Amino acid sequence: MIDKIESLKAEISSAVAPDAEAVERFRIKYLGKKGEIALLMNDFRSVPAESKREMGQRLNELKTLAALRLAALREALAAGAEAEAADIDLTRTATPLPLGTRHPLSLVKKEIIDIFAAMGFTIAEGPEIEDDWHVFSSLNFPPDHPARDMQDTFFIARDPSDILLRTHTSSVQTRVMESTAPPIRIVCPGRVYRNEAISARAHCFFHQVEGLYIDRNVSFADLRQVLLQFAREMFGPETKIRLRPSYFPFTEPSAEMDISCNICGGKGCGFCKHTGWVEILGCGMVDPNVLRSCGIDPDIYSGYAFGMGVERITNLKYRVSDLRLFSENDVRFLREFESAK
Repeated sequence: MIDKIESLKAEISSAVAPDAEAVERFRIKYLGKKGEIALLMNDFRSVPAESKREMGQRLNELKTLAALRLAALREALAAGAEAEAADIDLTRTATPLPLGTRHPLSLVKKEIIDIFAAMGFTIAEGPEIEDDWHVFSSLNFPPDHPARDMQDTFFIARDPSDILLRTHTSSVQTRVMESTAPPIRIVCPGRVYRNEAISARAHCFFHQVEGLYIDRNVSFADLRQVLLQFAREMFGPETKIRLRPSYFPFTEPSAEMDISCNICGGKGCGFCKHTGWVEILGCGMVDPNVLRSCGIDPDIYSGYAFGMGVERITNLKYRVSDLRLFSENDVRFLREFESAK
């Protein structure tokens, strides 16, 4: 009987119970009415009188050990259940939902901003509903300029002060120049609106990133170097640029910038119309009238500005041929950018 008791002690001490059914099987096996300990109690009647005291103590120790082990197994099971319950978020949906991805325009806009941020530019933002002064008048647009016409601009109220949806993020630049003393070095990302027919090549709203740098002795050479650095960071280190004379009311001199076609490497293809060059942005030196209208002395300060369409850059980077795809929320199209950084 002593050997049997020691054997049961070893079994009880090493017993494990991963679930409630295993705990119940342990109780029945060792502490049940027909369990191992109960059978030993029945055999206790045949123990010689001189050995009953020792055997009785051993049986009591065995029963106590089994009871303590049962309590420990139950406590461990309860603790595990509590921990599991704590991990359950009752506000979560009953079924897993597929995760979305960042929109291609958001990906490209962030990449543009990060490139200029590395060159010391900070982000500035402004309202999409603007007034005539910040969108046109402060930027040297004459009163009869075609951009003021209803064919290009969404006017909300013509009187007073002509409230409208901004047609470019240059309005953010004028707000910053009015409220901030030079030096100013900002990029202005945002959505803009123009009254145009929607097609594969145009939309009534799109996105821009414009830049502005105002300080003493800022030159056109500074502008060219910043834009060259941007083009190489965005499209590759072998990218070349060229600046062609142009006209914008708020810059003088003004230019449009082309990059060597990133598809054919400048050799000429259908995408670049076999010229080897693709236009990506407009730029120029800030017109002194703009500085003066914003309270900055053009005899002391000079600056440059540039602006690009995010959709245009995205088209070049990912070769998207239809602008309408960006705003149709077609998940098949958006999933193509899941691996984009």
